[in-house]
Amino acid sequence: MSAPARMEGWISTFLDAHAAELDAARNTQLAYGRDLKDFASWLAHRKTDFLATTRDDVEGYLVSCDAEGLSKATRARRLSSIRQLFRFAHDEGWRADNPAIRIKGPGAVQRLPKALSQEDVGRLMDVARAFGRGESDRLRNTALMELLYATGLRVTELVGLPVAAVRGDPRMILVRGKGGKERMVPLSNPARQALAAWLDQWDKMEEAARKAGKPPTRHLFPGNGAEGHLTRQHFHLMLKDMAVAAGISPSIVSPHALRHAFATHLLAGGADLRVIQTLLGHADVATTEIYTHVLDEHLKTLVLTHHPLAKPKREP
Repeated sequence: MSAPARMEGWISTFLDAHAAELDAARNTQLAYGRDLKDFASWLAHRKTDFLATTRDDVEGYLVSCDAEGLSKATRARRLSSIRQLFRFAHDEGWRADNPAIRIKGPGAVQRLPKALSQEDVGRLMDVARAFGRGESDRLRNTALMELLYATGLRVTELVGLPVAAVRGDPRMILVRGKGGKERMVPLSNPARQALAAWLDQWDKMEEAARKAGKPPTRHLFPGNGAEGHLTRQHFHLMLKDMAVAAGISPSIVSPHALRHAFATHLLAGGADLRVIQTLLGHADVATTEIYTHVLDEHLKTLVLTHHPLAKPKREP
């Protein structure tokens, strides 16, 4: 298929394909559409188009966005939209390269990364329950999100889980992590409920596949990848779309961000650092300590309100 003659054609074709592949929510499609139309307008004023876009053009556009006073989150989202458009164009053979692939985007904020709040996670969960082309996708996506937030699994551990690990409504599941090391992680009630609903659907799909003569799968989240399960890249892209639909900057949402949220929210709730180290599968507690930065304000408040010398003295 040859590239569309006009930039509007590039955008509409990309959005149609994006919606078909990931069933992106309407808000996601609108956000990507707005970003790409703004970029197209910027290019048109400079007498160029998507086919001739260079890395300098993309960087120049981001500089102009900065000059307009757009936030780093907005600029990061626009760069993400541009990257995805050119990735699609490369896959379709419209371009031989992706001019945005090596651009890092807005400079990193000079502070530790912002953790997703409990409200952010709640919005992502709400989106997951309605995200997908059909009931099967929605049940799977809900199970993925509930399981990830309940356990803090690494994304490779999550997508590669065998279905046998969650049979029988377990309170805890066995996970094989880095270096083949195994650990037990507990499941929350919402995660168990989401898994039960997904397993019912999984069994129906497996029975239909068996009747159609297809080979069985051992994976909890089957996919078309070489390993036979949902790929981490596909899940990563789905999370970005969910973030846009939830009104959260996709630049701060990733599988690792939810693992980060799992740890920081447990710490804020009073969990012991050694327990979190075990749940995350960290060999060294020093690795786990990076999550404690979110407690700075909480600890400061505790000292000011509970330390005997910090309390205001009563008048005699």
